[in-house]
Amino acid sequence: MGENLFDTNRLIAFQKSNRSEIEGYTTIFNIIEFPKSLEYFKKLKIIYPSNQDYKSAIILSQALYKIGKPIPPYDIIIAAICYNLKLTLVTSDKHYSIVKEIWNDFHFSQK
Repeated sequence: MGENLFDTNRLIAFQKSNRSEIEGYTTIFNIIEFPKSLEYFKKLKIIYPSNQDYKSAIILSQALYKIGKPIPPYDIIIAAICYNLKLTLVTSDKHYSIVKEIWNDFHFSQK
């Protein structure tokens, strides 16, 4: 896909700065965490995790546990979605850099 998936913290920052015209993706988890997104970001597409995303999340979780660097469970699923769909995760969370230790071709941006 080669596009952006926006994490909750970026959606909140965009809303606070009155930037409603963003285009790209977010996950159902981000919508649940910040439901105002549905009203505010009209061009945002919502992704629901697939069975493959959950399988990838388990693999990632096990690998992170093995190196002693776990991250929150929903963030693991979000990372798996981005990885599987080749999306760039736009986030303020620094812990996603740990995912790159497992998946070299995982893309994220801390814009």
